[in-house]
Amino acid sequence: MKLLVAGTPEVCVVALQALSASRHQVTAVLTRPDAPAGRGRALRPSPVAQWAAARGVPVLRPERPDGPEFLEQLRALAPDCCPVVAYGALVPQAALEVPRRGWVNLHFSLLPAWRGAAPVQRAILAGDQLTGASTFRLEQGMDTGPVYGTITEPIRAEDTAGSLLQRLAVPGAQLLVSTLDGIEDGTLQPVPQPQDGVSLAPKVSVAEAEVDWSAPARDIDRLVRACSPEPGAWTTWRGKRLKIGPLCLPRVASAATDATPLPHGRLVVTPAAVVVGTGTVPMHLGEVQPQGRRMMPAVDWARGVRPGPEDGFGP
Repeated sequence: MKLLVAGTPEVCVVALQALSASRHQVTAVLTRPDAPAGRGRALRPSPVAQWAAARGVPVLRPERPDGPEFLEQLRALAPDCCPVVAYGALVPQAALEVPRRGWVNLHFSLLPAWRGAAPVQRAILAGDQLTGASTFRLEQGMDTGPVYGTITEPIRAEDTAGSLLQRLAVPGAQLLVSTLDGIEDGTLQPVPQPQDGVSLAPKVSVAEAEVDWSAPARDIDRLVRACSPEPGAWTTWRGKRLKIGPLCLPRVASAATDATPLPHGRLVVTPAAVVVGTGTVPMHLGEVQPQGRRMMPAVDWARGVRPGPEDGFGP
């Protein structure tokens, strides 16, 4: 089939590579417009646009995919099917009607769970033990279309949103290819999603990513892992924002941290570790990122800022 592939981030590039190696033909890509990136905030093409440009594949990047110019381009391309992987914008009904085989979305959850923009992050936040990916026929509802197929993947205790999505990307791309094969062969029909088990996965906001050190250590751990790498969990230190990398429970008991409860947000620094109090048990900091600087080991950061006995995180 002739394909127009819609997507924006790196996870879609994995699918593009699988699709370009399949029996189908990637004739064009649809992606979000160039966006500011890096410290200089210069406009940068999306990973999908960069992949396509390097291979001479036409790139469509409308501000919105409902304008007459885009619809005209789409009809001129006349794709048989339009696979979607994390495009980042709603596709209007007029565009959904163009390809004769429809639009097929690869979504990183076991639908109907976690419909929306941040399924991997929300699964980690909720403490789910199992996730996966689904392919479904795109329709006007938010990830409500009938499902073609699924794969499953356990969520590990150390998974961040980034590592879990990276692990899902390859089998998800293979699922997408097999789904398109089945659609073309006429051997695969989508099945309506069940009415039970629906949950929503809105994007995690920067405000939501602020760590509440009075929360249980388990919840803080999930929040930090779910927000890594984006938008990044954070706290305040001496009035300035500090990003927090994944934490862990202390492996060795010490009189300084375990003999008595550590007040939430309070720090204890040793030559080998930086420990922070939570609503339950203290946790070891892994890496932190001060404003305007790169991620660094927490012990190196603490060596520079020299926390006092009354210093801690939060307001």
